[in-house]
Amino acid sequence: MKAWEEVLSPPVSGRTQKPREAGYTMVIDKGMGLVATRDLVETAADYIDNIKFTFGTSAFYDKQFLIDKNRILNEADIITMPGGTFGEVAIWKDNWREYLQHAQSLGFQGMEISDGTIEMSLEQRAEVVKTAVDMGLLVLTEIGKKDPKMEVPIAQRLEQLHQDLECGAFKVIVEARAAGKGVGIFDESGEVLADEIAGLLAGVDDVNDLVWEAPIKSQQQYLILQFGPNVNLGNIPPEEILALEALRTGLRGDTLKKAYFEDIGKPLP
Repeated sequence: MKAWEEVLSPPVSGRTQKPREAGYTMVIDKGMGLVATRDLVETAADYIDNIKFTFGTSAFYDKQFLIDKNRILNEADIITMPGGTFGEVAIWKDNWREYLQHAQSLGFQGMEISDGTIEMSLEQRAEVVKTAVDMGLLVLTEIGKKDPKMEVPIAQRLEQLHQDLECGAFKVIVEARAAGKGVGIFDESGEVLADEIAGLLAGVDDVNDLVWEAPIKSQQQYLILQFGPNVNLGNIPPEEILALEALRTGLRGDTLKKAYFEDIGKPLP
C-alpha cells in the first residue's frame, strides 16, 4: 500500500502498471554503484521499466560488479540493456553476435540497436534485430543520428522504424541524446520542434510504438500534455523518476492545472 492512498488518489487516473506496453519509462544510467542501484530500486522500482547503461559505460565495470548490478535490477522487474553506442562499436567491428551472447551472460535482458553514429544498411539492421529477438532479448531500436549534420530524412527514419517493428522490435526510440538539445525533435535550447513530431506521427500507425527521449522536464511536460500520462519516455535521469511520475499523474502544477480546470469545466487560463 502506498503511503497516501487511503486519503488521496492522483488527479490523473489510468496510469498503467508493470509490465507495461504503454507509459514505458526508460532510465539513463551513467554509472550508479550498487548502493545507489539498491536505493533506486527501493524508492522507484514500480515506475521504472528499463534502465540503459548509457554510451559504453558498462565497459568500465568489473565483470562481477556488472553481473550483480544487473541481478539487482532484474529481480525488481527492470529490464537492463547496454547503450546503443556500445553496440554500434560491435557492429562496426563485426563481432555483434558475440556481443549479444556476452550481454546475456552478464545478465542483460534487453538490447538497444541503433546507428546513431555508424552507417548500417537496412539489411544488416534487420539481421541484427532478428538475431537479438530470436535470442530472447527485448529489443528497442533507435532512429535518428546523434550529429544533426548527419541526420537522415524523416521518410528514411520511418522506413527503419517499420522494418524494426516487423523484425520484432518491442519499441522504437526517437533519438535525442542524453542532453536533449539540438537533436531529433528538440532544437539547440531543448525546445520541442512540433513539425518534427508531426512528420514522424504522419508515418506511424501507433504512437505507443515510440519511446521519446526526453531528459528535460519541459520536454516531458509537453509530451505528457500532448499524448497523455502513458506516453513512453526515455533518457530519464534516475533522480527524476518520481518527479516524472508526479508529472504523469497530475501531482505537479503543470499537469494538475489541466486536470483541475477540466474537472471544474473551465478553459485553461
